[in-house]
Amino acid sequence: MYKAIALIPHYNHSATVGQVAQTLLELGWPVLIIDDGSSAEHIQALKRLEKVENLQIHYCPQNGGKGAAMKVGFCLAYEQGFSHALQVDADGQHQLADSLKMREKSQQNPTALICGNPVYGQDAPKARLYGRKITDFWNAIHTHSFDIKDGMCGFRLYPLASTIPLIEAQHIGNGMDFDIEIIIKAHWQQIPLEWVDTPIRYAENGISHFRGWADNWLISKMHTRLFWGMVGRVLTGKKL
Repeated sequence: MYKAIALIPHYNHSATVGQVAQTLLELGWPVLIIDDGSSAEHIQALKRLEKVENLQIHYCPQNGGKGAAMKVGFCLAYEQGFSHALQVDADGQHQLADSLKMREKSQQNPTALICGNPVYGQDAPKARLYGRKITDFWNAIHTHSFDIKDGMCGFRLYPLASTIPLIEAQHIGNGMDFDIEIIIKAHWQQIPLEWVDTPIRYAENGISHFRGWADNWLISKMHTRLFWGMVGRVLTGKKL
């Protein structure tokens, strides 16, 4: 039976996560917030949401990274009988109404990973756009294709029947490398990818947890792992 839930990985975004959750609830999504070891004042703000109907909050004991929070969310959702999980950022940058288009595509093709294909406006930081172009280049190398239209967007609808075995069997990064690494390895595992164009909004005073040099170094190491993984797959005749 098709049964989907929205997962919101959260770290010190209590100013926006409540509205994100409320919008998703109004769109018909049950919601699970996975708090990734936020500071005390943000935990206190989250606790005010605990009695909201169809909203759950899971508190991780320490900060493990966005990817670590998503893995926890996937497992909790699967244990509760959900077949699909929508990944949504806590900062409010996604066009949440487009989740309905994603759910419709997912219901039509339940084995597919439905991915947001971001449409950027004038508010998009240039450094982010350049970084994405570099990642797009490497994703084409890793997959020998242009199948991955965007590897970094954190707005996706995952089929849990294939996602859970993937995260259990494969190394998937726990930090900002998560979004890229999981979609490359999903492609390697022949999980179908479908795309929904969706605008991305960058608030003027928005808070980003991207750590500049540290996360760029993390992503660079990930691309190195993926490159040699791709070479290994080619040499052993495995599909990309």
